[in-house]
Amino acid sequence: MKIESLAIDIETFSSVNLAKSGVYRYTESPDFVILLFGYSINHGPVEVVDLASGETIPKEVIEAIKDDSVVKSAFNASFERVSISRFLGLPTGTYLSPRSWHCTMVWSAYLGLPLSLEAVGAVLRLEKQKMREGKALVKYFCTPVISEGSTFWERRRNLPSDSPERWALFKEYNKRDVETEIAIQKKLSPFPVPESVWSEYVIDQEINDRGVLVDADMVRRVIEISRRVNAELMEEMKRETQLDNPNSVSQLMAWLTERGLTIESLGKKDVKAAIADAPEELKRPLMLRLQLAKSSVKKYEAMNYSMGSDNRCRGMFQFYGANRSGRWAGRITQLQNLPQNHLKDLETTREAFKTCSYEVLSILYDDIPDTLSQLIRTAFIPARGTRFIVSDYSAVEARVLSWLAGEEWRMDVFKSNGDIYSATASRMFGVPVGKHGPNADLRQKGKQAELGCGYGGSVGALKAMGALDLGLKEDELKPLVDNWRKTNPHIVDYWWKIDRAAKEAVMTKSTTAVGNIMFSVEKGILFITLPSGRRLSYVKPRMGENRFGGEAITYEGVGNAKKWGRIETYGPKLVENIVQA
Repeated sequence: MKIESLAIDIETFSSVNLAKSGVYRYTESPDFVILLFGYSINHGPVEVVDLASGETIPKEVIEAIKDDSVVKSAFNASFERVSISRFLGLPTGTYLSPRSWHCTMVWSAYLGLPLSLEAVGAVLRLEKQKMREGKALVKYFCTPVISEGSTFWERRRNLPSDSPERWALFKEYNKRDVETEIAIQKKLSPFPVPESVWSEYVIDQEINDRGVLVDADMVRRVIEISRRVNAELMEEMKRETQLDNPNSVSQLMAWLTERGLTIESLGKKDVKAAIADAPEELKRPLMLRLQLAKSSVKKYEAMNYSMGSDNRCRGMFQFYGANRSGRWAGRITQLQNLPQNHLKDLETTREAFKTCSYEVLSILYDDIPDTLSQLIRTAFIPARGTRFIVSDYSAVEARVLSWLAGEEWRMDVFKSNGDIYSATASRMFGVPVGKHGPNADLRQKGKQAELGCGYGGSVGALKAMGALDLGLKEDELKPLVDNWRKTNPHIVDYWWKIDRAAKEAVMTKSTTAVGNIMFSVEKGILFITLPSGRRLSYVKPRMGENRFGGEAITYEGVGNAKKWGRIETYGPKLVENIVQA
């Protein structure tokens, strides 16, 4: 039989924590092993190879895995591809080519479905769904056994012989996962992922395979310094508060309340605001709280967990992590969200933290946690003979929104390389505004309006964007919203054109369009087709009632609570999805 496709699911063991390290570091562990190899050839019967019990994968299957003309598929395929690369003996940094791999999780995300095999099976109401016993079986066979009251592993792992009944069930579980994956593919077959998206997926996998080089010595040194700093801060915090665990949110909140300070949360924003008005005796504990809460060291620790033997961190991005728009999501060290640095002598500071003693650093730097936070970007280094080129799109959402809505005055600003915040403020207030020129103080108001109002946002959106923290007054916010909408009539009109077109498509099951954006409902999915041909997906759309009692489109998706349920949407929100996509 000619093998054209392979559906694969594997079960593995490694003593490395997968959630903290990612699959690349997980598979580098000396004790990494594939336990079960489930597969289906050309969507035929599922076979399970019990590698843990000495069985071997058929030679023709191994050859098909290596053959780029054979399409391999799995749910979260990067796990299977990287794990099998290690199983085949490929060295660190070398992996099976992603060009012949398709990820059923990406396919699900493209259609607005959840990012877990179990959840997708439930939403699609498959006849064969993922077995619920799986979590307990994975914990038993796939994670290290730690004896109670001990700090060391007495057995590295549970073996099939330790529980033959569970092992038999585990094999059934592996088989069912392949069957569920095939059922998902069949269910989604009327809506194939465009080849252009699979091409992007290949690039994503190549980026993740390559990873980024880390200054390992610096990372380990910073972690060592940080632990000492945290220990000292904690001791000082205990002296200031007399609490057993001042890092406990409930204990510290109660302590502050007893002393007359009511605070909504111990988040950075609320603590900073509280410091300004707090009694003198409470300022220091609040400052210590801010220093203890610095997240920079967590990122260094994430680097240390995920760093491979060649000092590269891999698997930092998840393709289609945001399935409303298809944008990438950051994983592990969150490279998309690194603290900025404003140190005057960055290189000298970096070198000091690599070489100086803790005592010297304490003299040189007033706030060591803040300095460590500002050094986080410098822990990533280019390979020898290369350099990093750091770039970013300039006002990309404002540009796309202007183009879609046909707001010509904005397009003219961008064509002339102008500053959209100054230009917006100038039109809003009827006076010339320059970034460093006349009426420069109004530019900030223009910026706040731009950031908060583009997708129908009002006073609440401006507050969420930090308008009050930047000096704007409460009574200025509503006029700011009204001025921005008067200044951008085509964008406002575009929101409601999109709203009407989407509603008409849902109600009449017809195809509608606004300019170069198309709406259609096919087999229970609302599709928004972008100019590129890529489509956004909204599952089981219908007309319903929004929270204000008005008519709105609702659809099924993963909401703010990270649970699958019905979500409402309307024109400006759809415009946000379209622009970001």
